Amino acid sequence: MSRLTRRTVLGAGLAAAGTGLLTACSDSMSGMDHSSGGGGTSPSADYVTPDGKQVGAAEALRRPGPERRFKLTAVETPLDLGGGRTVRSWAYGDDLPGKEIRVTAGDTLALTLANNLPEATSLHWHGLALRNDMDGVPGLTQRDIRPGGSFDYRFAVTHPGTYWFHPHSGVQQDRGLYAPLIVEDPKEPLKYDKEWVIVLDDWVDGVDGSTPDAVLAELSQGMGGTGGMDHGGTHSGSMEGHDMSTMSMTRKKSPSPKPAGPSRMLMGATSDLLGGDAGDVGYPHYLINGRTPDEPRTFAARPGDRIRLRIVNAGGDTAFRVALGGHKLTVTHTDGFPVEHTQTHAVLLGMGERLDALVTVGDGAFPLTALAEGKARTALAVLRTGGGAAPSSSVRPKELDGKVVHGGQLKAAESVRLESRRPDRTIEFKLTGSMTTYDWAVNGRKYDPAQRYPVRAGERVRLSFVNTTTMWHPMHLHGHTYGLADGGARKDTSIVLPGRKLDVDFDADNPGLWMIHCHNVYHAESGMMAVLGYLQ
Repeated sequence: MSRLTRRTVLGAGLAAAGTGLLTACSDSMSGMDHSSGGGGTSPSADYVTPDGKQVGAAEALRRPGPERRFKLTAVETPLDLGGGRTVRSWAYGDDLPGKEIRVTAGDTLALTLANNLPEATSLHWHGLALRNDMDGVPGLTQRDIRPGGSFDYRFAVTHPGTYWFHPHSGVQQDRGLYAPLIVEDPKEPLKYDKEWVIVLDDWVDGVDGSTPDAVLAELSQGMGGTGGMDHGGTHSGSMEGHDMSTMSMTRKKSPSPKPAGPSRMLMGATSDLLGGDAGDVGYPHYLINGRTPDEPRTFAARPGDRIRLRIVNAGGDTAFRVALGGHKLTVTHTDGFPVEHTQTHAVLLGMGERLDALVTVGDGAFPLTALAEGKARTALAVLRTGGGAAPSSSVRPKELDGKVVHGGQLKAAESVRLESRRPDRTIEFKLTGSMTTYDWAVNGRKYDPAQRYPVRAGERVRLSFVNTTTMWHPMHLHGHTYGLADGGARKDTSIVLPGRKLDVDFDADNPGLWMIHCHNVYHAESGMMAVLGYLQ
């Protein structure tokens, strides 16, 4: 088995590949808007490379601590979804979700990923501000991990919180390749008796012949050509004539497969909370910790216990509204960072978002229900502290219709609030595309790793997301956290509603090449991604 280390990948091989990635034909930039406060792309600029000295210097400042070693194997395997349903999919081992990784802030995480899949893969550490060459984006920060190969990830983990990891290769995330990453705080200020890690997912792989690649192939045909309704906004006509088969999120791939299984294209799913259209894909199953509502996971506790919920939305195309029947939640964190404590009946998470909450539990058996927002389906887990019948698979707690809080409404705790400062640079990202032709893009241009939006170390950077489409987009920034306006929460993934603008600020303190993209895996893979590049 061949092994790719950081030295072999980011030595001569990626240095050579990186040279190609760092240059682009100026002619391809005709028509690009360079007027947004330094926010236009600059293909010919000199950028920090993932293996550059600045990346190593930033890592040294993190003062990597004791090493925690893990091994992970990506395999094709049968997975038991409960209720007599077994599917064949790709996963980390034979667990769904993959086994939790838990470290302490200040540790050095060292993990070897072995690829036993029939395709190349990768591993992205969602939400972590880590060294750039460990971010796990093939074609940008590392090479693909080929079948039969492996890769050694090693980096300092500096900030406590609830995170997760998944591939950044095609639509692999919408299989079973995901798991939670919990970074404990050595000076944890919260007091609680137990933790419950809750991973939400929408599931299609292996059901009646469906695969995520087949779903993407169907969606890529567009609704206009199938007689479906137009969910569109603006069109990115500047990409006319481009070969879609080479526009993969992180890798070149073979031509898209013909759609397999029943149609998964969803029409008519709407949500007021999401500003209208709720999603593209009608999934056959919705899961909590890998199980359908017919045979849910059960979490055991005692009456009166104070439980910390760590909720991760690992879905591909679904926002979830989550409530615990008979209880109110006190939200304490979003995307790993503390917030001013906020009491609510339910919480809303877009794909990629995480949220922590405290709850003091009563006596009995209670449903933890995750409503697939706008899709009229639910996922279920059970909290049991005493006797009584288990909740039915179709239970819908009244709390789902009470007060609903999402990350954009929260205020950062004072200890992590971003200091007020005028931005040195503003970059506008127009979110463009439509369901009619499925041409999702940023600023009308589909993802090209050679095109970078420049930033400089030490700057306060404002990202201005302008959603010109009629769909919502959960936008995710790699390698950093940003602050929402007016003392809002520190986050790395935020919902941008249709027809709305969202401004977020971050300090450019982690050199390298960093992805920014929609975390709807089908929108991203269709082209709604861009790259921030640190100038030398």
